[in-house]
Formats: sequence, structure tokens, C-alpha cells
Amino acid sequence: MMSEEKQIILKAVEHFLQTGNTNDLSIKVTRIPDNKTSYVEQSSGDGRSIMLDEYRLNGKTIWAGYSSRSGMVYLSLVG
Repeated sequence: MMSEEKQIILKAVEHFLQTGNTNDLSIKVTRIPDNKTSYVEQSSGDGRSIMLDEYRLNGKTIWAGYSSRSGMVYLSLVG
């Protein structure tokens, strides 16, 4: 069974790869620079490292990760 976090990420990845949009979902999604495998999320002066996992869909590869603190999915295309 897939975790709720993985389901959220997969939904965001599928939507982004199909439409190219990050803003048409009920999920908060931010695109970060290409080829990134981690991201430092800033919150109240503190940084939190978000590790991204590789997802392959329809012949495309994208790195994606989820922050439970902010509820944000971060996406980075493999270029």
C-alpha cells in the first residue's frame, strides 16, 4: 500500500507532466531548478532539507519530494 505522502507526490508529478502546470491542484506545488535532488525549505529562519526521489512517467524523469511541515510538493525536472 502506498503512503499518503507518496500518493500526494505522484498526483502532483502526474498532473505536472500532463499539463505543465503546478497551480491547478488542491496540492501546493513548487517547481525548483532542474536536476536538483534536494531542496532547503526556509521556515521561520530555520532550514529543513527536503530529499527528492526519482519518478519516471511516460518516458520522462522528474525528481519530487514532499514537506509535511508546509504541505508543499517540490518538483525538479531531469534535463
